Amino acid sequence: MTKTLHHRACHLCEAICGLSIETTETGGHVQITSIKGDALDTFSRGHICPKAVALQDIQNDPDRLRQPMRRVGSEWLPIGWEEAFELVAEKLSAIQARHGQNAVAVYQGNPSVHNYGLMTHSNYFLGLLKTRNRYSATSVDQLPHHLTSYLMYGHGLLLPIPDIDHTDFMLILGGNPLASNGSIMTVPDVEKRLKAIQARGGKVVVVDPRRSETAAMADQHLFVRPGGDAALLFGVLNTLFGEGLTRDSHLPVDGLDEVRAAVAGFTAEAMSPLCAVPAERIRQLARDFAAAPSAVCYGRMGVSTQAFGTLCHWVVQLINLVTGNLDRVGGALCTEPAVDLVASTSGGHFNKWQSRVSGRPEYGGELPVSALAEEMLTEGEGQIRALITVAGNPVLSTPNGRQLEQALDGLEFMVSVDLYINETTRYADLILPSTSALENDHYDTTFNLFAVRNVTRFNRAILAKPEGALHDWEIFVGLAEAFAAKTDKELKPTMPPAKMIDMGLRMGRYGDASEHKLSLATLFDHPHGVDLGALKPNLAPRLKTANQRVQAAPPEILADLARFSALQAPAAGELLMIGRRHVRSNNSWMHNYHRLVKGKPRHQLLMNPEDLASRGLSDGQLVRVSSRVGQVEVEVLGSADMMPGVVSLPHGWGHARPGVQMAIASGQPGSSANDLTDECRLDELSGNAALNGVPVTVVAA
Repeated sequence: MTKTLHHRACHLCEAICGLSIETTETGGHVQITSIKGDALDTFSRGHICPKAVALQDIQNDPDRLRQPMRRVGSEWLPIGWEEAFELVAEKLSAIQARHGQNAVAVYQGNPSVHNYGLMTHSNYFLGLLKTRNRYSATSVDQLPHHLTSYLMYGHGLLLPIPDIDHTDFMLILGGNPLASNGSIMTVPDVEKRLKAIQARGGKVVVVDPRRSETAAMADQHLFVRPGGDAALLFGVLNTLFGEGLTRDSHLPVDGLDEVRAAVAGFTAEAMSPLCAVPAERIRQLARDFAAAPSAVCYGRMGVSTQAFGTLCHWVVQLINLVTGNLDRVGGALCTEPAVDLVASTSGGHFNKWQSRVSGRPEYGGELPVSALAEEMLTEGEGQIRALITVAGNPVLSTPNGRQLEQALDGLEFMVSVDLYINETTRYADLILPSTSALENDHYDTTFNLFAVRNVTRFNRAILAKPEGALHDWEIFVGLAEAFAAKTDKELKPTMPPAKMIDMGLRMGRYGDASEHKLSLATLFDHPHGVDLGALKPNLAPRLKTANQRVQAAPPEILADLARFSALQAPAAGELLMIGRRHVRSNNSWMHNYHRLVKGKPRHQLLMNPEDLASRGLSDGQLVRVSSRVGQVEVEVLGSADMMPGVVSLPHGWGHARPGVQMAIASGQPGSSANDLTDECRLDELSGNAALNGVPVTVVAA
């Protein structure tokens, strides 16, 4: 028996925690015997969460697909790689020849950014399709972040990150980093970092309709009406202007006078009924924020996935800007990653075209996924006839999942690059599985861009690629070659992802021309990662706007204020549904591992005890939850952590659907929250789905 200790990072969530993984080899068979946090990791400092330990469960899961599978009737049969590639090329080229390029659509799921092979090579094939029907999980998540940065700073990835290690006041809206390990804020060991703020005399304030795990340890928690965060933020910004609490910024800025005039009527008193936070608390929050030696306002999932998501993120940026905390130590700072996607890519584009049926705007070449089902179901020129899904499960993760099921069932052809036969891929004609996380290399091009320190690390594969298996990037190369040959398209040469990363490192700010001289070989020599230093002010020279000045008052955003002005206070007795996250969960396939679903059940609908009593319901009862688009039955759990008038149903459950071949997940109780979310409820400006603040009714089942 041979024991070996490996070091790499987990990339199942944004924390990218360093791991120490022990394997044993007996008779040529390698087995994982231990996964622990890497105490020497320069960034995560030994922190680990349950998802990382579950990497071995993914590796050993008998339900995980290990070869291409073709659906024949109700059966799944193995198929060879070359035959599979030829089938895809034949079907897609024929559909495009008959119905046009846009008849083929693409959906890329959240795990796409957790795997560098998908980042570097998916477009090698998908770009050949020349379709405008591109969709991704971005528009059920962080699209308002990107649009705000694009309009204000000129690049959708130029995202200021909380300088959590140096701030004196952290205001968190719609985020629960103790469960998410950070989100658009790569921050392993976040609980210790938040407690360090408190230990140095600072303050943590959480605004959320639920007293979340993060809110429970904060110095102050404010309940807010779902969808009312923009009103609270406007009240804070108005108070900063009205009470003379602003500070000059060192940044070049256009449009602050227009901002001041635009929010003049949004006083704390006017905003209070819309957000259900008392006016004096709004004003005091503004005063406390402005008085802190350094402060940062951070909004995340809860403020992105609501009807005014872009307005929320715009005001978050403005609050940091007008208090002098944007591009300031202890405030909000941009990272300077070793492989810099901001420096190496264009800023993006917005609303260059719109979806065929509802006229939803594109951002960065993608349309809002809320429009996907209607583009399949609505007949006419440009109707979607075929779909490619990549590492995604939109039936469970996008609005009105039942409508999407109906749409998927009517497609002429569907192919999925995925590890499982899940709620979405069960409709595919062909599933192409890649190697597992421990069988491939990885480099975090995305999450290093959001990190609270400048860090870099290359993760080498722990286990050898099985015979006959392909990495995800190799799958896309195979698809591209087959499609190019079928359609007589020219195919440019490519190279493995690791070589691309090596080039990016050498050409970056820490590469051959710097004192660091970073390269792939350097990272091989530093398995615990390389710390490149604390974040520092750098926004001014990195601005990508036309005049290299911050645009505080983008016309598109100012125009959306008319829609906000029509917002009404909640009706008496109204119930609004929000989601929630758990530290053992991220994507729906994680429910297929016993260690991540064991313990207390967490699928229930949470409801304030007063709301239970007023409806004659009792704790633990089975209830029927209904919205405009559908209804589900689920157990209800009374919780004083819920704001009255608000219920919470977690994301990613509802696996008991015919044809799903995930044994542990299918045996779990619970319903899909996205059987209730409404594809017509959007942030109208960006097209992002409004998954939070959904009106529902709750009655006994």
